[in-house]
Amino acid sequence: MRKLATIAALALALTACSEDSAKPISPPEPGKLRILAGSELADLQPVLDKAAQATGVRVEFTFSGTIEGAQALAGGSTDGRYDAVWFSSNRYLEGLPDAARRLGNQTKIMASPVVLGLAESKAKALGWIDKPVTWADIANAAGAKSFSYGMTDPSSSNSGFSALVGVASALAGTGRAITAEQVAGVTPALKKFFTAQAMSAGSSGWLSEAYQRRVTGADPGEKIDGIINYESVLLTLNNQLPEKLKLIYPLDGVVTADYPLTLLTSAGDAARADHQKLGDYLRGAETQKSIMDVTKRRPAVPGVALNGEFEQKILVELPFPAKQESFDALLSAYFDQIRRPSRTLYVLDTSGSMSGDRIEALRSAVAGLTGASDDLIGRYRKFRGREEVTLLPFNSGPEQPVTFVIPETGQDTELERIREFARGLKANGGTAIYDSLDAAYSALDRNLSADKFTSIVLMTDGENSNGSDIDDWERNHKSRKAELKRVPVFSVVFGEGDKSELERVAAQTGGRVFDARDGALSDVFREIRGYQ
Repeated sequence: MRKLATIAALALALTACSEDSAKPISPPEPGKLRILAGSELADLQPVLDKAAQATGVRVEFTFSGTIEGAQALAGGSTDGRYDAVWFSSNRYLEGLPDAARRLGNQTKIMASPVVLGLAESKAKALGWIDKPVTWADIANAAGAKSFSYGMTDPSSSNSGFSALVGVASALAGTGRAITAEQVAGVTPALKKFFTAQAMSAGSSGWLSEAYQRRVTGADPGEKIDGIINYESVLLTLNNQLPEKLKLIYPLDGVVTADYPLTLLTSAGDAARADHQKLGDYLRGAETQKSIMDVTKRRPAVPGVALNGEFEQKILVELPFPAKQESFDALLSAYFDQIRRPSRTLYVLDTSGSMSGDRIEALRSAVAGLTGASDDLIGRYRKFRGREEVTLLPFNSGPEQPVTFVIPETGQDTELERIREFARGLKANGGTAIYDSLDAAYSALDRNLSADKFTSIVLMTDGENSNGSDIDDWERNHKSRKAELKRVPVFSVVFGEGDKSELERVAAQTGGRVFDARDGALSDVFREIRGYQ
């Protein structure tokens, strides 16, 4: 856990919020590369520190999700602000013409396939130890609910997106990348595969930490048998688990992240020279060995031998779609038809301190989840078909919750009802955070389903001033039935909200705290969608 926690802390220290990805980190200068990157690269910092000493080239990271980075790149807001991008893969970026034309020289630095990690006892029970296993075998076992797993949201994280694409391509059985036209045909098989998904997450790192908390009993959530993630993350995680994960490399192939350090076409001559220097250093044999030791990622340079931790056989690489319409069709089917639907209850602070710009920001954030924005992020992080959404405003006490059910098709009418509700939110009164959170659990208790990803989102801009306090809430929570204790609370601290108390709520429920005090509330609401 210590290494995972260290990486997470480093990522937090180095990360600028996703909404800041269009802002300059600092002016360009020789000897410095300003890079927009995936947050998992935080673990590469020790190698980059040595690279700076050896080459005189220092890396200045801003971390971003792949979809957020793609939107910034396609919209041109990276021009002149960044010298390079460095995500786990450029495949999605290359499928967007406006993003692809901004990509210059690419230098592949390391590699990590996305694979299934199962508790060794479960893999043995399934007969998957030292036996060839295909994605169809995995899908059949998943459909029979012979095991359960966690995976990142494919609109939030490349590991989840790679898994979705890889499974779909393998199950299509054509030997070629899946097309938009083929998605409907493979949807029934994908439904079987995702029947076993019992946890979602917005990032690969958080997924691994949540899995470890669950198997050790520190998280009240449903126990799961494994996770789909990068090989590097699973190898690191294995050093922290009471029972190791058996890594399953499907016989019909995997999708591998190749981490290309990519110069942007807008970069100046000095940045071009620095990109070359850094790439050459990182691809040196000794540095490749160091990257393998530090990050558990495979070397990108032929001739550098794998150490004993890695599967030694040659892995089959599954084909990847090259067009945005294929991505869109697959993601739309995943959210609207394939995956377990969501049941989310939003507990929304409408106290007097929320008046003015803050209540308008809340109205906009809720409306934004109805598809009001058609940018890349808005397209994938909106309320989806089969989803159940409950809005519970509160001030001096909780108001009556109102529930909306999004149909699989013909969603416009219900989404407009949500927008109308959001427009009617008004700020007044005090702040009864914990009475309102208790009311949320009571509302869920009347309609709790094991077939849905159920969660609570709590947004507040102030300290609790009415009703029960955090200690009362914790006592109440201990007496809830087990199914309710497993419902995570994802809290959003806004304005003068008390983050320390919300961290206690997250620890009790297996949730997380998101900070919107220095950014846009709508961006944080959309980020949370990856965990629902």
